[in-house]
Amino acid sequence: MKVKVKHVKRILDDFFKVDRAVLQFEKFDGTMSREIVRLNFDRGDSVAAIIYNTTNQKILFVKQFRYPIFTKDKDNAWSLEIVAGIVEPGKSPEETMTREIMEETGYRVNRLLPLFSFYPTPGGSNEKIFLFFAKVDQKDQIDKGGGLIEEGENIQLIELPPETAFNMMGTGKIFDAKTIIALQWLKTRRRLLK
Repeated sequence: MKVKVKHVKRILDDFFKVDRAVLQFEKFDGTMSREIVRLNFDRGDSVAAIIYNTTNQKILFVKQFRYPIFTKDKDNAWSLEIVAGIVEPGKSPEETMTREIMEETGYRVNRLLPLFSFYPTPGGSNEKIFLFFAKVDQKDQIDKGGGLIEEGENIQLIELPPETAFNMMGTGKIFDAKTIIALQWLKTRRRLLK
């Protein structure tokens, strides 16, 4: 199917970028749409990993302040999530994920199992998230984690039994989309926790 992009203008060029496009697209009946305006929030691709500690049989989460949540829900602005980060130019998703796990949790990861990738908000952003699964044990924690001070991060490591995490997801106490997707994946593959 055809798309005719007439004009693209960058209207925000900061840490994140926003482009405004004027375009037409082929409709399902074969005709072209009228000219429409669409915005694309370009934040780059991201990685995320659900991490299982085999020593204490718990899932590793991080908790941190999220300003966008604060604008709507001040009581829940400290979000419980799986480890994640933005893929830097020239780095692979695997390299980025390994670095993010060390920075946020202090755990060294020897093997990441790539799961799948997905677009969390395709109506407004071109961000693609690469999701991984990893197992660690207590001897793999070689640093305290907590994030990078120079990036303004203040991250708390939280470890929860799988059933507790699944229950928190079901009651809305875990509300981050990538974390819910990862937990739903793990819930159907509990054999991996052995």
